Amino acid sequence: MNLDLTGKHALVCGGSQGIGRAAAIELASLGADVTLLARSREALDATLANLPKTHAAQTHATIAADMGDHASLRAKVEATANAHPFQILVNNTGGPPGGPASTATMDDYLAAFNHHLIAAQVLLQAVLPGMKTAGYGRLINVISTSVKEPIRNLGVSNTIRGAVASWAKTLAGELGSHGITVNNVLPGYTQTQRLEQIVADRTRATGKSSADIEQAMLATVPAGRFAKPAEIASVIAFLATPAAAYVNGVNVPVDGGRMQSL
Repeated sequence: MNLDLTGKHALVCGGSQGIGRAAAIELASLGADVTLLARSREALDATLANLPKTHAAQTHATIAADMGDHASLRAKVEATANAHPFQILVNNTGGPPGGPASTATMDDYLAAFNHHLIAAQVLLQAVLPGMKTAGYGRLINVISTSVKEPIRNLGVSNTIRGAVASWAKTLAGELGSHGITVNNVLPGYTQTQRLEQIVADRTRATGKSSADIEQAMLATVPAGRFAKPAEIASVIAFLATPAAAYVNGVNVPVDGGRMQSL
């Protein structure tokens, strides 16, 4: 099985923490040059210092950018891509705040749409020329199991994640002939800041303790535990490799068996 990413350059969004950080480490361990993208320069530098290097020519870098500032985001990513083209893009951005779909404001939906789908489109257009030239591209979106089974009290997130999934499926059909695949990874309950936020939201909404909320969540997971970020990262990294060249346009749940749908 060819898992070698030597000579490939990966852009990992949200790369300073959680699933993004774990994905960056895994991609680097397979030989890829990794550029981390996040807002916090301090957090980026801390993660950069811990990225593995498997060969002498391997280099890693960072881009400090806000996914909501599309003009700056495009300029910074294009500048890096022009000097060192990307073959791998990991779209990974923290989810919108919780709450029912029916009570969300128009601004809530617009902010999430811009932060997720429009930002992803900006990044795609910045890296696509390099992928086409290389005849190799891997676009991997880290979204949510909600694209298959909507999650209660995450109305805006359910909606926007679904839009990203449909965008990805459309791109898979458009770009496959260029050697570019587009796939979605759907994490289940994973030990990240996002999970802490969801537990806190449910605690406030119900008055139950965080321990009770967590136990109720785990009762729905056949594996009986929360995922580690590295377990999600392993699937992301596989989809980035030559071994996954014929995997295109799919949603890959990594949820310990929680979802009931096929």
